[in-house]
Amino acid sequence: MSKIKTHVRKGDTVEVISGNHKGSTGTVLQVFPEKSQVLIEGVRMIKKHARRSQDRPDGGIIEREGPIHISNVKLLGKAEA
Repeated sequence: MSKIKTHVRKGDTVEVISGNHKGSTGTVLQVFPEKSQVLIEGVRMIKKHARRSQDRPDGGIIEREGPIHISNVKLLGKAEA
């Protein structure tokens, strides 16, 4: 298996350069190289309905980040090693 090379890594600061969230910046939380997508902190917040469980006895609606295609982000700053 070969690794898929990406221009961003976890912890990098990026800016969204196209799409509905154009102009917003944030830190990369997670990279999905197989799908060519990234999760950026505070960008593309989606609402997800959660079932009742032991962790969430009331269930409810959770807000979390949604994935953005990796070609729509520009690297602003590298993560500290």
